[in-house]
Amino acid sequence: MIIIIDYGMGNLRSVEKALMKVGAEVKVSRDPDEVRRAQRIVLPGVGAFGDAMGNLEKRGLAGVIREEVDAGKPFLGICLGLDLLFEESDEHGLHRGLGLLPGRVELLPTKLKIPQIGWNQISNRKDSRLLEGIPDGSSFYFVHSYAVVPSEDSDILCTTDYGCTFVSAVERDNIAAFQFHPEKSSSLGLTILRNFAR
Repeated sequence: MIIIIDYGMGNLRSVEKALMKVGAEVKVSRDPDEVRRAQRIVLPGVGAFGDAMGNLEKRGLAGVIREEVDAGKPFLGICLGLDLLFEESDEHGLHRGLGLLPGRVELLPTKLKIPQIGWNQISNRKDSRLLEGIPDGSSFYFVHSYAVVPSEDSDILCTTDYGCTFVSAVERDNIAAFQFHPEKSSSLGLTILRNFAR
């Protein structure tokens, strides 16, 4: 069973429907015990970093996520769910993140319009089972103003250009996360979700 964590932010239904479409057994939940029992965890999200962390802490989910990821459970972050993995963000003040990966979240250093909304290409920086069937240069759907700045280059899975080069996906051991929205990215996005469900 894949649990999609509900912390009051993000379009959970579209992620749920996409995972169901690729044949996954999936449930949306805010129950820490159900997250502990899950075989895999998905943390989606849209909105402000500080509010999201506040909701995760208030619902007792932040600690559970850290425990389960530390125990080796497969974890997928989407959009804000990527940002929250890191140590801190300077979005509307300084906020602490989950701290599962070293680095921080910063405003996109671009002269182009922010937020970036629409399709853009990824450059694959390393091999990953999650990217099986995804050609280098494939396009995915983005909606974001901030980007992660990992402290360790080895965590970078993909980069994207938007008037600057930013990190659009990360992977380390059982943790993977994407700045773009696989659930809104047509057949290639479904391929990523299918790879994760397997």
